[in-house]
Amino acid sequence: MQIDKQHIAEPGLVVLDITAADENTLRAVMDSLQQQWATSGITPVRRLPGEPGVRARVRADVHRSGPTD
Repeated sequence: MQIDKQHIAEPGLVVLDITAADENTLRAVMDSLQQQWATSGITPVRRLPGEPGVRARVRADVHRSGPTD
């Protein structure tokens, strides 16, 4: 997916490309982000052939907080 100005036109909207050594670490990071901010949640994990680690893309609104307990 291409990211352009249209996707993040408002202040506070961010797109995070996360790379981690393993899926458990990646999911833990995505979970922490969704506790802090309103995010796209736990997104699909991608692997790039020939490259170590796993990746995911998360969209977040840093002006809105995540779920409250």
